[in-house]
Amino acid sequence: MKTNKYYAAAIAAFVIWGFIPFPLRALTQYPSGQILYFRILISVFILLLLIFTVKRKEAQTTWRFYKNSSGPEKRKMLLLTLAGGALLTLNWLLFIYVINHISIQTASFSYLLCPILTAVLGFLILKEPLRKNQWAAIGLSLLSCGLIGVASFTNLVFSLLIAASYAFYLISQRVLKDHDKIVLLTLQLILGFIIIAPFYNYLRENAAAIPELQFFGPVLILSVVFTVLPLFLNLFALQELRSGTIGILMYLNPIINFMLAFLYFGEETTVQQGLAYALIFLSIILYNLKPRHKKTASFS
Repeated sequence: MKTNKYYAAAIAAFVIWGFIPFPLRALTQYPSGQILYFRILISVFILLLLIFTVKRKEAQTTWRFYKNSSGPEKRKMLLLTLAGGALLTLNWLLFIYVINHISIQTASFSYLLCPILTAVLGFLILKEPLRKNQWAAIGLSLLSCGLIGVASFTNLVFSLLIAASYAFYLISQRVLKDHDKIVLLTLQLILGFIIIAPFYNYLRENAAAIPELQFFGPVLILSVVFTVLPLFLNLFALQELRSGTIGILMYLNPIINFMLAFLYFGEETTVQQGLAYALIFLSIILYNLKPRHKKTASFS
């Protein structure tokens, strides 16, 4: 019973993220770069408010750690924080564009692929071992990518870019795992905003510099309900639940995306794409299988 609230928080976070196509589709007529600009700006304001209230102690701890670190440690922390901000900004921009201009299926496929791609990067960069069933799952996911690529090479490229940008982001955050995630996210989004702010006129394309009032309702919902709130719920759940448990619950997000794509937004798919989706689901099940421990004989 004690862990029920943590399970509820994790499930709620991923269910909320699963419905993110709604606020994004409400902004279809606006450029993706402009949506990104205001999503980051509003999120930064909210996170700074949290930093100066409920997260002040954690922010001070992070600052003291940085202040007392050696030169190389400081450079590593700065580099990874900057990389995290750039990767997250790129990931959000690609995701917004794909949802509004390509298909929800393509965006969903990328987040089904992301955990497996993260595992491959963990093996290559962090030297994290993989079991045989996990290598088999990686092989199935590659076959799935091949089927998507044959059906639409553009969709495959966007799926891989979204998955890779977030996978590299997760890898960079594992190195910074001892620091408060809200504090790091605030720093990353500030850096991300600094990166894109000079290019606002380019990002908004031909849209008005200051959008009409109806633009800000969905963007505010996107920033508060679909960014900051689920992030808090996810971090709360991580206090008690294992990361592996969170990783499995994470699949609720793209599964809900797929359901919305077919049942609500009326997207269609080919037999070939359907087979690719089935293979990626199979690879997920295979990847998460736990090895059976052999029982040792006991003698009395």
